[in-house]
Amino acid sequence: MTTRADLASSADYATAVATAVSAAGDYYRDGSTPLGDDEYDALVRAIEAWEQQHPDDVHPDSPTGKVAGGAAVGDVPHSVPMLSLDNVFNDEELTHFAAGLERRLGRQVGAWCVEPKLDGLAVAARYQGGRLVQMLTRGDGLAGEDITHAADAVLGLPATLTEPLDIELRGEVLLTTAQFETANEIRIAHGAAPFAHPRSGAAGTLRAKDRPYRIELTFFAYSAIGLDGLGHSALLETLAALGANTAASTAASPLRCESLEQVHGRIAEITALRSALPFGIDGVVIKADSPEDQFQAGHGSRAPRWAVARKLPAEHKVTRLLEVEWNVGRTGVIAPRAVLEPVNIDGVIVTYATLHNPGDIARRDLMLGDQVFVYRAGDVIPRVEAPLVDQRTGAEKPIVFPEACPRCGDAIDTSGQRWRCVRGRGCQAVASVIYAAGRDQLDIEGLGRTRAVQLVDSGLVSDIADLFTLDKEQLLTLERMGDTSADNLLAAIEQARGAALNRVFCALGVRGTGRTMSRRIAAHFGSMAAIRAADVETLAVVDGVGPERARLVVDELADLGPVLDKLIAAQVGTTVTEPATPAVGDAGEDAVAGPLAGQSVVVTGSMTGDLASLSRNEMNELIERAGGKASSSVSKRTALLVAGEKAGSKRAKAEDLGIQILTPEEFAALVTDYLHR
Repeated sequence: MTTRADLASSADYATAVATAVSAAGDYYRDGSTPLGDDEYDALVRAIEAWEQQHPDDVHPDSPTGKVAGGAAVGDVPHSVPMLSLDNVFNDEELTHFAAGLERRLGRQVGAWCVEPKLDGLAVAARYQGGRLVQMLTRGDGLAGEDITHAADAVLGLPATLTEPLDIELRGEVLLTTAQFETANEIRIAHGAAPFAHPRSGAAGTLRAKDRPYRIELTFFAYSAIGLDGLGHSALLETLAALGANTAASTAASPLRCESLEQVHGRIAEITALRSALPFGIDGVVIKADSPEDQFQAGHGSRAPRWAVARKLPAEHKVTRLLEVEWNVGRTGVIAPRAVLEPVNIDGVIVTYATLHNPGDIARRDLMLGDQVFVYRAGDVIPRVEAPLVDQRTGAEKPIVFPEACPRCGDAIDTSGQRWRCVRGRGCQAVASVIYAAGRDQLDIEGLGRTRAVQLVDSGLVSDIADLFTLDKEQLLTLERMGDTSADNLLAAIEQARGAALNRVFCALGVRGTGRTMSRRIAAHFGSMAAIRAADVETLAVVDGVGPERARLVVDELADLGPVLDKLIAAQVGTTVTEPATPAVGDAGEDAVAGPLAGQSVVVTGSMTGDLASLSRNEMNELIERAGGKASSSVSKRTALLVAGEKAGSKRAKAEDLGIQILTPEEFAALVTDYLHR
């Protein structure tokens, strides 16, 4: 790609303009541009820099100074030009923008309004007598495309306002994360290719006509024509009162700030919330709040002078799919992983991404050599969303699916969505043993990878139950295993024999369960034999399991039947576990007493003080021992957040929802009686 440093000649400049114009055309048509936001922004800034040095040689097609880069078109005139926003890319540039605005005004800005920059399509919705009569795209800012046919599928855009006004609402239409996933399920079911990412999905859906299916989108109002004299904060409140959806309905709600320092603080808060929001944002918008400041500052040909977008690093990037690796997990699941041309996404170099399963690859019509959209939000594992089919050159190659297990060469069970080696856990016995011996499971000291490999390769151990039949004579046959080492390992295994049932069950690595769910299942049934005999209906009543997970667990238990029988015979996991935590709202003589009784608790950040040595699983266990219910996400049902160092977006969301927040030290004091049990 041509970068800022590359524009050393008029030829470089001409190439950059052509590339930008082509990319903008794809972007505003259906979002299928081969350039990510960061690359496009860098290219336009390089063009601007060259044009500042060569003002007499500006190309007429240059995207600078034009709404939508001059790429979008429309045939329905706007009543008032529908402009874009200028961008800044760091705090220093934002401070420079604010200083420039105040110089223009000759005084300080009265107040600012800070809100998320939604990653969708700008639209104008016209109302007559309070009834929606027309919806347009922004187009080139002077005229847009009529998309009224799509209005009934746009949630948050009222067909009738609460007052019979003649006004025009302006805002963003997008696909939320849930709507995007649903849209692709619908498209795949109808034999259509999945959308590459939410923005392309929104663009394609708004323009599509006569589809045999319906895809819902969401509207967020941020401006209006016909409601004059209102400050921006007051305007947003008025729009909400008229029945339109605004960002005030989200955790990243618009905030009126009295100073630039507060503006920087709110930008940091919205940025921290980014990965938790149910829709995509690509920046934060900062606007002078008062109508007087806006009027005096005025507008340029492309953007208002009283507002700016503080861009954030893109979470969607385009890169090339180089290869697909097939890895075998400890339960025998054969999982495909994309090998990518390295790409920087939000400060992280991404080389690998998940592909879910073979069926997912086929549905997305992926090929080796494809340019693909890759997505990463927060700490979520990167994933490949879709190929840019129109960018194919003919050199792409089909992805070859394995015909035998990539690890052991045995047959593959392809009956389910997730393919598995027919040997199941036996294919990855070493991984299963290492997992079982881990600190959060059986905590068998001295049983690391080297020992696990020796035990499996020697034929002494084929599953975790075999650990409890080992004797010293067998261990001494292993390389570098002396008397002391053998005695120590046997002592650690014997101690694990008495581990609580929930830890033994967790050590099995049953799909659909984890540490918390293992505690609930173990406490509900009370013995490995009872778990072994459980059916779907019996398991489904355990708090948090439900019918769907219960079916998966029952299938897993059937697969693990021989291992379970050996554990029962060896009397492993007979120690009684603590009572199960009841579901929130349960009562009765079996309800757990404790300082957290019935409360949903979320832990985030690094723990300190008495909690510093606890793993996240141990923190969840502590919560349940104190009567609470451990959760991984903050919601309206969350009663308490334990926020350690670098708490991030979960703390911000909890503050927005008014949820009680405790430091690790305050939480430790609350659960003192349970901390060292």
